[in-house]
Amino acid sequence: MATALLHHAACTTLAASASASPSPSTSPSSSLHLRSLVLRPLSHALRCALPKRASMRSGSRVVAMAGELARAEPVSTPEVESFLDSLKWDKNGLVAAIAQNVDTGAILMQGFANRDAISATIASRRATFFSRSRSQLWTKGETSNNFIHVQDISVDCDRDSIIYLGQPDGPTCHTGAETCYYTSVPQSEPKLLASTLYALEDLIAKRKTEEIAPGAKPSWTRRLLQDPKLLCSKIREEASELCQTLEASEGRERTVSEMADVLYHSMVLLSVQDVKMEEVMATLRKRFGQSGIEEKSKRPSKPTAE
Repeated sequence: MATALLHHAACTTLAASASASPSPSTSPSSSLHLRSLVLRPLSHALRCALPKRASMRSGSRVVAMAGELARAEPVSTPEVESFLDSLKWDKNGLVAAIAQNVDTGAILMQGFANRDAISATIASRRATFFSRSRSQLWTKGETSNNFIHVQDISVDCDRDSIIYLGQPDGPTCHTGAETCYYTSVPQSEPKLLASTLYALEDLIAKRKTEEIAPGAKPSWTRRLLQDPKLLCSKIREEASELCQTLEASEGRERTVSEMADVLYHSMVLLSVQDVKMEEVMATLRKRFGQSGIEEKSKRPSKPTAE
């Protein structure tokens, strides 16, 4: 009962905050104020607006119940309408809508959204857009089942474009690529655009499978991949040197350098274990808002040596 009352109170507070929000203006301070009142509480408003037929799994994804259509349907609430009123729509009533992977940061795709598309996204937690060619809503994944489960929605400073920050079920592009943005300019060959972290992960994976010519020396990465003892000794060594930058007051530059070493060697270990950085990022995200002691107590026990 107490939990239900707190949930109701949170929803009521959000509605009051939304109705009390001032109209958008061009001043930076006003935009920041709107962001704190409208966008940050929107994550709670999403939960308030969820249809009763939906339930939550792992605190993030909507589980479709029997009879629920793949295409999301808009659901109107006062706080959602207040948020939609604050956007700057073009002459056709649209804003640019970008989908971004919440764990890797990869830009997945770009479409357009009208009021109903954003409202449907908020209600269902599935990225929904407006098709200009078909003049109708469409939810990413309604035919491929590769839905994008939205964790948060952000608006740019001009309030004329939005980002759906979410977790994709599979490839986003109709070509089967992870993202629609896989061609860089001026290169003619397809190439997956990646952040520094994921470019490094890709490079380590290539070192893992590359052929070494007879008589040629393997790269340092390849040596680490083939020698677990050497790899673990380097991780321990670099971690110790990172701590020393603090203990011996060696300065920021040394700290940055040693942290880069720790990160690189740790990512080689992840490759040996066939673990993706995306999995690590997802685990970190699940820990947000949890007590460290509480989270650690829920971890599975370490396997015992036979």
